[in-house]
Amino acid sequence: MAVTDPPVAHTDCVDCPIRHRAVCARCETDELDQLESIKYYRTYEAGQTVIWSGDRMDFVASVVEGIATLSQTMEDGRTQMVGLLLPSDFVGRPGRETAAYDVVATTSLTMCCFRKKPFEDLMIRTPHIGQRLLEMTLDELDAAREWMLLLGRKTAREKIASLLAIIARRDASLKFAPMQSKIVFDLPLTREAMADYLGLTLETVSRQMSALKRDGVIVLEGKRHVTIPDFDRLLGETGDDNDGGMLS
Repeated sequence: MAVTDPPVAHTDCVDCPIRHRAVCARCETDELDQLESIKYYRTYEAGQTVIWSGDRMDFVASVVEGIATLSQTMEDGRTQMVGLLLPSDFVGRPGRETAAYDVVATTSLTMCCFRKKPFEDLMIRTPHIGQRLLEMTLDELDAAREWMLLLGRKTAREKIASLLAIIARRDASLKFAPMQSKIVFDLPLTREAMADYLGLTLETVSRQMSALKRDGVIVLEGKRHVTIPDFDRLLGETGDDNDGGMLS
């Protein structure tokens, strides 16, 4: 496992930028103190592997900064990206000894890690952690179902718009920014990674990004810096209705 040096400076849980969304979001002060005693930080450079599928995983973690991908490699060597890990997302499975997917840093990545056995013991003593982890697991299940719909039914333009909306929502949430205002963020994925994740060709991704830019739905500076002037207009491009279902 490749880990960059030097290690990240220690950050108190109460000052953590993902505190309101992470697995510790419901914890009281004394519970945070217990988490402090078993946590440590790891950082990875873009392209580095956090862990391979099937490897023993002796920690669980929350993404603090950066983006990682979850991928599955088939027997013939083909690889499919099956998920994204964004800031505040949880990595690893209490009670499971090995990793289910390859986890690779897409950008510079910082993770707040917890030694697995002490974390599992703490879950038993601290219901707030277990409750929050259950909430996050159910949210992840909902997201997986929505992604099945996206991959199976949406057009290329709708897929691109949906991915941009997901990233924009998370970015705004971490910054406590209202969704009604202009949203500005750096796209964490290359066009190639977007194509892999969405089941599209590189040419299609580039063409649809250019079309969204030409139509004023997004503003692009370079290939990564994205401005969304009107989030509701972007949502209108996703093919979803106001309740989150697909438009007929």
